[in-house]
Amino acid sequence: MSYGPIIAFMVIMLFMYAGEGIAKLTKAYIPSVFITAVLFLIGYWTFLPKTAVTTASFGDSFVQICMALLLVHIGTLMDLRQLAKQWRAVVIALTGVAGTIILTLTIGSLLFNWQTVVAAVPPLTGGLVAALLMTQGLKVQGIAALMALPVSMFIMHSFFGYPITSYCLKKEGQRLAKKYRTGNITLNDADRIDLEKTNTDQSGSKKKWIPDVPVPFRTSSLVLFKTMLVGYLAIWAAGLMHGVINQYIICLIFGVIFCQLGFLERNSMVQAGVFNWLIYGLLAFVFSQLSVIQPNQLLSIILPIIVLIILGILGMLAASILLAKPLKLSRHMAFACSLTALFGFPADYIITTETCKSIGKDKDETAYLVSNMLPKMLVGGFATVSIASVIISSIFLKLL
Repeated sequence: MSYGPIIAFMVIMLFMYAGEGIAKLTKAYIPSVFITAVLFLIGYWTFLPKTAVTTASFGDSFVQICMALLLVHIGTLMDLRQLAKQWRAVVIALTGVAGTIILTLTIGSLLFNWQTVVAAVPPLTGGLVAALLMTQGLKVQGIAALMALPVSMFIMHSFFGYPITSYCLKKEGQRLAKKYRTGNITLNDADRIDLEKTNTDQSGSKKKWIPDVPVPFRTSSLVLFKTMLVGYLAIWAAGLMHGVINQYIICLIFGVIFCQLGFLERNSMVQAGVFNWLIYGLLAFVFSQLSVIQPNQLLSIILPIIVLIILGILGMLAASILLAKPLKLSRHMAFACSLTALFGFPADYIITTETCKSIGKDKDETAYLVSNMLPKMLVGGFATVSIASVIISSIFLKLL
C-alpha cells in the first residue's frame, strides 16, 4: 500500500488548519488563505513535492467538478433580486481594474521596460487563465526571460490582496454590526443568506414551482446529482453562447434560478455534507500553482512585481474613493469590491464569510453581515477575474 497520497493529504489539511487557526486567533485580520498560501510556498521550497496536490486527489478533473458544484451552490444562497442589486459592485470593480491599468501602464512603463509591464498587468487584474495566456504569449514570441513573470504576479498579488481586503471587510463589518445593534434593522427572508440553514429547516419558505423531495429521500447523492445537472446545463448554455458569458457566471445564475423554482435545495452543498471538502480541494489546487516559482526566479523579478502591485492597488483605491459615494457604498466596501480582482473565487467567499463570523455575535447578526457583504464580493470577483482579466489578456497579447 502506497502512503504517498495519505501523507500528501495530511500535509495539505495541516496547512489549511494552520491558516484557520491563525485567522481565528487574529479575529480574521490575518485571513486563513494568506497563511495557507505562505505555508505552501515554503513547503514547495523545502520538503513538499511539486505534485503533492494532484497526489492528494485534487487534480484537474476534481477542480472541474468542484467549480461547477460550488458556483451552482453559491447561487442557491441568493435570489435574482439580490443578484440584480449588485450592479454597483460590478461598476466599482471594473473601474478599479481600469485604475490599475492606467497607473501601471503610465507610471510603470517609466520605471520598467514595456514588455515587463505588459506581461505583468493582465494577471494583476486577476485570474489564472490570464497568467497562463500571457505565459504562452511570451513563449511564442521567444521572450524567455519574462516567462516566470505572469504566474509569479498571479501568485504574489494575492499576498497583498488578502490582508488588505480582510482589513476593509472588518471595517465594513464593524460598521454594519453597529448599525444592526441599534435594533432598527430587519432582514427580509428574500435578502437573507444563512450559511448553515438548509431546506430541512425552512418550512415557512414561499411556495415553489417544483415541490420538495420528501426528507427521507433527500439524500446526499440526490442533492449532488441535481446540483451537477444544473452545472452541466449551465456549461452547455455557455457553449451555445460561444463563451460570451463565462460558464461559471452562468452556473451562479442557474443556481439562483433552479433554487427559486424548487429543483435545487437551499445551501445545497452544505446539505449534501461536502461543502468544506470542495472548498479545501479547490484552495489546494489554487495554491499548487506556487510550485512553479523558484526562489531565484522570484528574486530576479520581485522588484517590478512589488512596484506594479502597489501601483495597481493605488489605482483601485483611487477608483473606490471616486465612486463610493455616488454608488452609495462605504469606501471600505468599495475598495474591497475592487480588490477582488487580486484573487476572485474561492478566496473572496472565504475571506468574507470568515470576517462575518468573527464579527457577528449570533446567527442573525452574522446572516445580516453575510447578506450585505458576500453578494457584492462574489459578483465583483466574477466581473474582474472571470471576465475582465481574460479580455485584457487578449488585448495585451497584441501589445507584447
